[in-house]
Amino acid sequence: MAVLLALAVGVGYSVAGEPVGLADRPVDYETFGAVGDGVADDLPAIVKAHAFANAHGLTVKTKPGATYHLGRRALTAIIATDTDWGTSKFIIDDTDVENHRLSLFVVQSRLEPETLVIPRLVRDQPRLDVRPQRDCWVRVENSHWRRYIREGLNQNNGSAQRDCFILRRDGTIEGAIDWDYDVVTRVEARPIDEQPLVLRGGIFTTRANRMKQEQGYNYWLRNIAITRSNTTVVGLTHHVVDEGEFGHPYNGFLAAQGCANIVFRDCFVTGHKTYSTIGSAGKPVSMGSYDLNANEVVNFTMTGVRMDNICDATRWGVIGTNFCKNIVLENCTLSRMDSHQGVSGLYTIRGTTLGHAGLNAIGRGTLTIEDSTLNGRALLSLRADYGSTWEGTVVIRNSRWRPGCGAPIQPTLFAMANSGQHDFGYPCFMPAQIVIDGLVIEDSQHPSDYSGPFLFNDPDGKTPPGAARPFPYQLTEQVTIRRLTTASGQNIRISPDAEFAARVKMIQQE
Repeated sequence: MAVLLALAVGVGYSVAGEPVGLADRPVDYETFGAVGDGVADDLPAIVKAHAFANAHGLTVKTKPGATYHLGRRALTAIIATDTDWGTSKFIIDDTDVENHRLSLFVVQSRLEPETLVIPRLVRDQPRLDVRPQRDCWVRVENSHWRRYIREGLNQNNGSAQRDCFILRRDGTIEGAIDWDYDVVTRVEARPIDEQPLVLRGGIFTTRANRMKQEQGYNYWLRNIAITRSNTTVVGLTHHVVDEGEFGHPYNGFLAAQGCANIVFRDCFVTGHKTYSTIGSAGKPVSMGSYDLNANEVVNFTMTGVRMDNICDATRWGVIGTNFCKNIVLENCTLSRMDSHQGVSGLYTIRGTTLGHAGLNAIGRGTLTIEDSTLNGRALLSLRADYGSTWEGTVVIRNSRWRPGCGAPIQPTLFAMANSGQHDFGYPCFMPAQIVIDGLVIEDSQHPSDYSGPFLFNDPDGKTPPGAARPFPYQLTEQVTIRRLTTASGQNIRISPDAEFAARVKMIQQE
């Protein structure tokens, strides 16, 4: 079939069976045997088409009216060239697969890793006496230290101390070093391609898995994984259908891992149904299932990414991130934005609407919310399972907050809790400075005994008075407020904990 189709379009075959005569045109899947009828398994042909395109430096462009079925086989298409999926459709049937831990597509560089020697590092070090051949995304690790030692129902013993950053050819560092390293036990360096790679279009539909497992998480991939720096995904659509009574979580349909300068633009994504399992503490927990994911990414940007039903609490928050540096959301509409094991540098939410699961963070640097509308139960939640730590400044400008998507709840702008009794692997901080310059709180729906919103809940959590706090939580130094209004007409209060409230300096300006 592939040979007949190739002859019809003027393409010949080499002795090795590869099509020839494609040097001046984009590669399509049909030349390699894809049917595109939504029934036949097209993944083997797709794998071959991208392998050919990669080997010859050619782009890939699909047929506008085609519907490609990606089958059940454990195969991965490697993408190393620009790919235009346009209006083509892709069906991913996860009701029966060979290997749910395998990605369907992996976007990766053709550049070989570099070998670098980095004996030690200090926090915020601006440069290294190391000169890579190209600018590189670099990951360092000190396995002797454990950080992010999680507390709660998903408790764990933490992660090895690590940093990711960009190392320029002149030795300068982009993405400030977060920790001190008296020794570096592992170094990984991936060169950054100078030219961007663009994935464009594509309408993907996943028939959700029906996996039943009473205890623990069993994450699914069956996704598009990105490990190549300088990659943009634009105009992609992902739907999720046929979620049943049982299912296990997804790690992210668009998932960037170990790279730099990643942009998701004008994409449509879908929230996943929330299922439960027995967590590491032996108690029931909800399982986080993501459509977007970023891990160890330096400079991660989402612009114009949107979804429906952002206040549907039966759906898990659409994105999770870990160990990232410099995150920007601009003109997005999402159910939440979250950083689990930290973000550092700039964390910016601009012109964006966030839904029921809100804005979540831990890390350090400057967190900015501007020209945005948030619907979470808190305006900003600093994750208690990682110590509610934000070492730096929080700035809020010209934004709007609708607590709990309009539910009659007691509004608390900043949710955090740290008893001072758990070692998270690092000292924990409330934001040292909080600046609010233009915020409307839509609190017309509120409890009957309502007396106004709080800036903070009780940051000490439920720790008994006088209890020892071997891991103290450093408190906010100052809150500056200008142009804050409430729909209820009630004034802002500091905290229901009078002792804590007396220790916070709040300055209200005209």
